[in-house]
Amino acid sequence: MLSSTVGGNVGVGQSLGRGGTILAHGIGGRGDLPVPFSLALAGAAAALVVSFVILAWSWPAPRFDNRETGRVLPLALTRVVDAGVFRSALRVLGLLATAYVGVAAIFGPDLLVNPTFGVVYVLLWVGLVPLSVVFGPVWRYLNPLRPLHLLLARLLRVPPVEGLIPLPARLGAWPAAVGLFAFVWLELVAPDATSLAVLRMWVTAYVVLSLLLALVYGARWFDRGDPFEAYSTLFGHLSPFARRPSDGRLVLRNPLAHLAGLGTGPGSVAVVAILLGSTAYDGFSQSTTWIGFVQGSGIPEVLAGTGALAGSILVAAGSFWLATVLAGGLAGGGASERTSSAPRLRSELPGAFAGSVVPIVLGYLIAHYFTLLVLEGQQTFIYLSDPLANGANLLGLAGRDVDPSLANNPQMVAGVKVGAVVVGHVLGVIAAHDRAVALFPRRTALLGQIPLLVVMVCYTLAGLTLLFAT
Repeated sequence: MLSSTVGGNVGVGQSLGRGGTILAHGIGGRGDLPVPFSLALAGAAAALVVSFVILAWSWPAPRFDNRETGRVLPLALTRVVDAGVFRSALRVLGLLATAYVGVAAIFGPDLLVNPTFGVVYVLLWVGLVPLSVVFGPVWRYLNPLRPLHLLLARLLRVPPVEGLIPLPARLGAWPAAVGLFAFVWLELVAPDATSLAVLRMWVTAYVVLSLLLALVYGARWFDRGDPFEAYSTLFGHLSPFARRPSDGRLVLRNPLAHLAGLGTGPGSVAVVAILLGSTAYDGFSQSTTWIGFVQGSGIPEVLAGTGALAGSILVAAGSFWLATVLAGGLAGGGASERTSSAPRLRSELPGAFAGSVVPIVLGYLIAHYFTLLVLEGQQTFIYLSDPLANGANLLGLAGRDVDPSLANNPQMVAGVKVGAVVVGHVLGVIAAHDRAVALFPRRTALLGQIPLLVVMVCYTLAGLTLLFAT
């Protein structure tokens, strides 16, 4: 939620005074993107349609169903990653980093120079995405709440894994979805989201609730209920590093093949829709159309923002749900024609296709937060060198300036942003096609993909419109 506009007038870390910053995740205004808007739209739509045609001709059977595929990495690497010493070192690293930032959050000044804001909104929320895409679901190993829960469970003599009662399977990923919505609401809608009092309150509630629920349901709660672990795990399925189910060996695998193994239980579509819809709302909320509406409507800004955020998420979820259900209706045949892996109920199709939206979400996030991570990420590390703003230089970075060279290259930024949206959607089309030919009868699989193609084209056009409109 910090400034990341990408023109030549970048105001990295501009302060609005005590406890505030310019709240603009910034996807770059139209003047920052030296690409004709109509050309970008036409090119993106054409790329999706051409991709679909090529796939229809050259991809008649699923290629990502075999979870045993991949180039096996040396056994020594698997042993190192699985070693208790290595995992304990990551836990200690997570705890030490949390304690370091915690000191700033508790004792530091309620000013922009406090690194807590940048750590939460930039390094954690945005930086966790590339880390997970490259290395896999890293947050489950760095999550400081896991060792704290283990300590509490032992002190209270509660089984750390099983907890007191079983975690109901029907909950699926819904608890994580609720937590994700709570965070994006804090980030995008909550008043004074960059005041320490508000951020402390949210983090305290998150920590207390997480530890209590983990004591009740055991460590399995983090797997299914922790929003940041769900977030990291989702993008971790785009990592080239995967596990071979037969023996647990680490392998290098096509990320789309890894994505095909994403869980499809209850709440999986909600998690994806929250990420997609909240990113769209973040872009729209910076447009002159939205700002003018809020200022002239008389509706309280928090109420308007909450409604628009929820509406964006519902539109994302509803359009995807409708497209997948229509796909099942167009492609479905008799029971004898259905593939063995096809969902039994049409209502299960959204979950089966949810993974195909993940590359689209990743493309939106890159387009939306690329400059934020590069520019405000630098500023956050500079502030971390002096966490209490008392003249310290613990990391040797205090007094340095942010390198603005990225902001002075709008052509490159435009290429990254537009390219991320288009490439993300093309990869989504590929993933959806592979799912369709795996789930539907071959003679109707292409027909069933038409609703999915239409909704993906709409997502592309909407994403590019937001990219150019702010």
